[in-house]
Amino acid sequence: MGRVEGKVVLISGAARGQGRSHARVLAAEGADIIAVDVCADIETNEYPLARPEDLDETARLVEKEGRKAYTAIADVRDRVALAAAIDAGVAEFGRLDAVVANAGIAPLTAGGPLQAFVDAVDVDLVGVFNLVGASLKHLNAGASIVATGSLAAYLASQNTGGMDAGPGGAGYGFAKQVVAHYVNDLALQLAPSHIRVNCIHPTNVNTDMLHSPPMYRAFRPDLQNPSREEAEASFPFLNAMPIPYVEPEDISELVLFLVSDASRYVTGQQIRVDAGGALKVFPWSGR
Repeated sequence: MGRVEGKVVLISGAARGQGRSHARVLAAEGADIIAVDVCADIETNEYPLARPEDLDETARLVEKEGRKAYTAIADVRDRVALAAAIDAGVAEFGRLDAVVANAGIAPLTAGGPLQAFVDAVDVDLVGVFNLVGASLKHLNAGASIVATGSLAAYLASQNTGGMDAGPGGAGYGFAKQVVAHYVNDLALQLAPSHIRVNCIHPTNVNTDMLHSPPMYRAFRPDLQNPSREEAEASFPFLNAMPIPYVEPEDISELVLFLVSDASRYVTGQQIRVDAGGALKVFPWSGR
């Protein structure tokens, strides 16, 4: 217990899913949380996004752990509004020790609108740029930046079993690839300042993003309106371990390590929590 005692952590996409899990786990280990989420839908993203009451629930879970939460509704695509929210949160707590760039969408629709590519890139990639850019002035030696990548960063240029995710899926894969590259290069730039930057690449995670009609259709293009049960039968094909998905807490445990001082010399890493998914695609390279 207390592995991040006294730290203040900023989390985007904190209203539900992985972001909420990160907030709760970090709070249980002693961190106060600045929780940011758009709490509104994006037109090309077919499944509904979080609502203000979801962000309130995240705050309640943080406070249940005996820590403080500062919440703000802000769109990661809007750097001005995002910076204002971050500045207000830092003013509330007096410091910022870690940034978790978690906000993301997956507008996976076969034959979907071209705008879906733009929206996926704007949220999943530009949103990371904006969060880091608006936070950097608040970070000091010992700080940690953690970005959410995806197994898709490794599979985007590979045959993923015939999944047809449309322009939004292409934008998602592109965004996650560039996030990985950004983390690598940013880590090198910030290393002299003793600020660490790492990326986590999950496989399927048991969240609302995964359990949505567009995701089900992407996994089961042979069916017009596949049920959850029909889609879940195909989920394990991504992984070497025969499981359909990991839990948000599986990712949160790694976030906790990367935020904590236990990882004080870990930087520039691309860490997969993918049940061996990438192993199925890429041969041993010796790197």
